[in-house]
Order: sequence, then structure tokens, then C-alpha cells
Amino acid sequence: MISLEDCIALCGLDPDEVAAVAEHEGVAEILATEIAWDLLHRPGGAGAIRQLIVDDFRAALAKGDRHHAAELLKTLRHFLHHHPEAGAAPIDPGREPTGDAEGGRRGSV
Repeated sequence: MISLEDCIALCGLDPDEVAAVAEHEGVAEILATEIAWDLLHRPGGAGAIRQLIVDDFRAALAKGDRHHAAELLKTLRHFLHHHPEAGAAPIDPGREPTGDAEGGRRGSV
């Protein structure tokens, strides 16, 4: 039988990144591995995962949960290190801009 650890190993993310996807999507981590694998195999999918982590980070800050926000920031940095193509994804225009007055710098949080 395949385990959660097996699915994490196959999906292309680490356990903290999978946990962030699960948190954002409101699903179990085993389902988040499938979402992650699917996104990583689509054009722009790494950028979508980056945005999920950023959304989780912003939600944690909005709730005043600085500890969780710090964990998510560490997760985001790790993700961008291992998936640099995600940093080139544009910021979702429906979200609050972060960075410069023109809607945020590319690859910024």
C-alpha cells in the first residue's frame, strides 16, 4: 500500500509545502500531493503553488498568527529555491499588491 510519505516523495514538493497546499485547499495532505503533482506538470503550475503559499501566509498574518506566518515564509523560500520558475509568475491582480506601486514586483511576497 502506498503511504503519505510515498506520495509526498512522488509529488515534487516537501512535506511543509504539501501541508501549505492542503491548508489552502482544505483537503487532506494525501489529496494535496495529487494537486501538487498536477500543478507542477502544468504550465504556470509552480506559480500557482507559490500563490497558494502566499495566500496562506497572508491569512496567517491577518489572523495574527506570526508563528505560522514565519513557518509559511520559510516554506515559501524553500519552494522558490527548488522551483525558481515559480518566482517569475505574475502576482494575481485580484490580490492586494505587495511591493511597488504598479502592483508588486515579480516574484515578491
